Amino acid sequence: MSSIRARCSVLRVRRTRRSLSDTVPPDVRKRTVSVHLLLVGAAASPDHEHMFRIEQDPQGILITNPRGYSAFTTVFFGGRRRRHAATLAAASGAKPGGRALDIASGPGTLVFALADRVGPHGEVVGIDAAREMVEYATARSGNRTNCRFEYGVAQSLPLPDASFDVVTCTFGMHHIPEADRGNALSQMWRVLRPGGRVLLADMAPVGVHGRLTKLLSRHMDPTEIDIRRYRNPLEQAGFQDLEYRTVQPSTGVLTGVKPA
Repeated sequence: MSSIRARCSVLRVRRTRRSLSDTVPPDVRKRTVSVHLLLVGAAASPDHEHMFRIEQDPQGILITNPRGYSAFTTVFFGGRRRRHAATLAAASGAKPGGRALDIASGPGTLVFALADRVGPHGEVVGIDAAREMVEYATARSGNRTNCRFEYGVAQSLPLPDASFDVVTCTFGMHHIPEADRGNALSQMWRVLRPGGRVLLADMAPVGVHGRLTKLLSRHMDPTEIDIRRYRNPLEQAGFQDLEYRTVQPSTGVLTGVKPA
């Protein structure tokens, strides 16, 4: 039975090849689809938690295997993880000389994209609740002098009031305990300067990503990743000018502004 399911999965993934960028060489597309299939199968397994070393903590869900998670996101975004991060950084409104905070910063990919936008006279801080991620991202930062990583949780940010122009949290809200998510949004409001922007993002799955989400839904509630659910909570926290959009691949983005 498992071999039959595997063959069906191969057929389904083959049908999605056209969704990959036409600019990607055929041999790269073939390898990407193959690895994507492998990861979809792994994610569908009840043991997928061990692949990323997912831990349940009073502060939320922690991913403590940075390399495994980085490999997954690289394939999930079709080898365009950095380009995807650059798109989100642009959508955040980060500007040269500004200060940005990325909550649940993980391996640091978005932090580096934000650092490119704020330039040498700006600063980006990445906060993550998994110390393994903080250490891994710090090691990846190399010679960058305009970004740093710290341990912390979204619902109790160890940062001063009104100290950032931009706050982002991507693929992380569903890791925060539901009872603490309102506090997390209030903390984002607190550390933002008047006129600052918040950006929340999570999967808006279509195509092969939709199939992956369907498989993962055996172990999680798929509505948890719908970032549109935070529109009303953001308004209640005081944010205005809320906008929702989708960016490729398969990401829903919700932005708002703290009134000046």
